[in-house]
Amino acid sequence: MNDPQPTVPHNSRRRWRRIGVAALLSLLLATLASFAGLYWAEPLLTIEDRPVKADAEVILGGEPYYRPPRALEIFQSGLASNIVVSGHGDADEARIWFKAKGVPASVIHVEPNSRNTQQNARFTVPLLRAQHSKRVIIVTSWFHSRRALACFRKAAPEIEFVSLPTLADRPRTRWPNRYERGMVLREYLKLGGYWVRYGVRPF
Repeated sequence: MNDPQPTVPHNSRRRWRRIGVAALLSLLLATLASFAGLYWAEPLLTIEDRPVKADAEVILGGEPYYRPPRALEIFQSGLASNIVVSGHGDADEARIWFKAKGVPASVIHVEPNSRNTQQNARFTVPLLRAQHSKRVIIVTSWFHSRRALACFRKAAPEIEFVSLPTLADRPRTRWPNRYERGMVLREYLKLGGYWVRYGVRPF
């Protein structure tokens, strides 16, 4: 005589069914959130002020293709008379690039130690204060501009910071290009993380 096969208790089956439904809903919500975060990324993440004349501009390192040309455009338009390049690893390369484009070495200043946006602000502010800067333009990628501006405003509330982020890489059809989509999605997490860790409010 065969032994009866063990059966899964009814309550256990219901519990696993609920777990499966919850997991499916969580996946669906995460997908919708990612879709919305990408589709509305530009209005949600970009801070772009009116172009005004400033004492200096700060270009944040970490992106070599769009940020330097944007900073050069701002310098050549006469909006800023000094350039501060902030970022570990690429600050010297950017300085060399600006010199090759005809920017006088005397107006290029380098902050080569920062490894994240909070340090960009913390390490650069002393240079700006030493220059007696009252208004400063922040140059970074469009999707990074909200967090960058918030960090600098927290680090030096007495200085007026103006955000003029990159233009050439802006989404053309509401969707970031395929190279920036991962960075855009991570930016939402970083905004929350900076608020919790550093007290940097994103708005």
